[in-house]
Amino acid sequence: MIPVQERIATRGMVATVDHLASGAGADLLRAGGTAADAAVGASAVLAVTAQHLCGMGGDLFAVVHHGEPHPAALNASGRAGAGASSTALRDEGHRVMPFRGDVRTATVPGCVDGWLALHARFGRLPLSEVFAPAIALADDGFAPSPTLRAMRATMGAVPGGEDFSGDAALVVRRRVADALRAVAAGGRAAFYEGSFGTGLLALGRGWFDTADLATPQSEWVEPLGRDALGHVLWTIPPNSQGYLALASAAVVDQLDLPDDPDDPAWAHLLVEASRAAGHDRPVRLHDRADGALLVNDESVRARAAAIRPDAVAEWPSERWATGGTMSLSAVDADRMAVTLIQSNASGYGCGIVEPHTGIFLHNRGLGFSLVEGHPAELAPGRRPPHTLSPMVVTRRDGSPALAIGTMGGDSQPQILLQLLVRLLVHGESPAQAVAAPRFTLVPRDGGSGFETWTSGGVSVKLEGHAPGAWAEGLTARGHHVTEGPAFDHGAGHAHLVAIGGEYLHGAADPRSRNGSAAGY
Repeated sequence: MIPVQERIATRGMVATVDHLASGAGADLLRAGGTAADAAVGASAVLAVTAQHLCGMGGDLFAVVHHGEPHPAALNASGRAGAGASSTALRDEGHRVMPFRGDVRTATVPGCVDGWLALHARFGRLPLSEVFAPAIALADDGFAPSPTLRAMRATMGAVPGGEDFSGDAALVVRRRVADALRAVAAGGRAAFYEGSFGTGLLALGRGWFDTADLATPQSEWVEPLGRDALGHVLWTIPPNSQGYLALASAAVVDQLDLPDDPDDPAWAHLLVEASRAAGHDRPVRLHDRADGALLVNDESVRARAAAIRPDAVAEWPSERWATGGTMSLSAVDADRMAVTLIQSNASGYGCGIVEPHTGIFLHNRGLGFSLVEGHPAELAPGRRPPHTLSPMVVTRRDGSPALAIGTMGGDSQPQILLQLLVRLLVHGESPAQAVAAPRFTLVPRDGGSGFETWTSGGVSVKLEGHAPGAWAEGLTARGHHVTEGPAFDHGAGHAHLVAIGGEYLHGAADPRSRNGSAAGY
């Protein structure tokens, strides 16, 4: 088993997909910054060093525990432009949103608006200081991570992606440094109405207008909470799919779960809880959905009642119808806890670069439907269904217990469920839980990590270091099982900070090959 180093600290902790970001966040905490300063600073570093996962051309969600009974929830996912038209795409023969090479799959990116909103409400240090580590790395260069090296040639071949061309030891991104300096000095207008905005309007050719760019893409929303697993789980309401993690955890509370996670019945019941929560996601998840209704007791009981301990459940109305992400966790000395998740959607997004800044545009619009009349149909001003599922867990007395998140596309709620059960039910340490083998539900007929619930059925994909009994036991219960490598990149990069008494325990996912937790 790949060892996972668990960091223990008393005053502050940051866990991310990149040691450069974790170190920058910890340094900001040492300088007197809050967990929000550390989260924004680490996220900005990742926008420089992890463009294959996230960036200033993507979206952002965050959940913040700040001493109040309910956490704060930030939705900084962008909206479709004023020229967005599902009819136009259908008339061109598209049945689903274009995957790459088409700017119409991008919405107005929300990342920068999210940074500014989070910093304005909960930050303490000047924004110029928060962005300083990211600017220095962009100006002076950084050694690419193993996962970036694997994608560097492909990204460098995209028009405008010359920051990644060649094979120099360091990647330098001075245009991104200039964009960060502009935001630090001039706020959102310097970005959305500056060089980046001008470039986006030109690329969109009418898909976006100046009013789209002048409208902030972030807003503070009521968090979605659910009592489950002896705690209270908090996430972003729809348009986030975070409700699936809450619903599946609540379903697990209704089941007779084995004490040993190596037992194939354990894997079966968690797979079934995930299917129970997610099978109708395509028709339930949209930006006007009622999150509380999706996780209420009636819904949970009905889904749990259909689960059988010895066989795959049959859903009478089941309709399988019509990554590049990073998460980070930060906790400070005052026990403010932040889970921030930032994404391009799939890898380097839609494969289009805004030329003035060298920033890749996301393809989060993949979540929109092109079916006429569908609740998630593409339309101007709409937010697409989103896979991003950040989470803060509190004890029933309101004190913070976990800041946790993961990448993984449609699989994020399944990964979170497995981690939560290991941590909160079985008492595993953060390092044990993060290193433990996982299952993910994947499209049986292939496809991307965003088609799990819109394909012809699902397979249960097991990591190579899963217990041998899992495959046999799941197959015997009627699941279609496939196997992947040990510590599979596709099984997500989960990072977490556990808060217990005076100690903070941080762990970063070995599947990222470059993640780390840093504390002081």
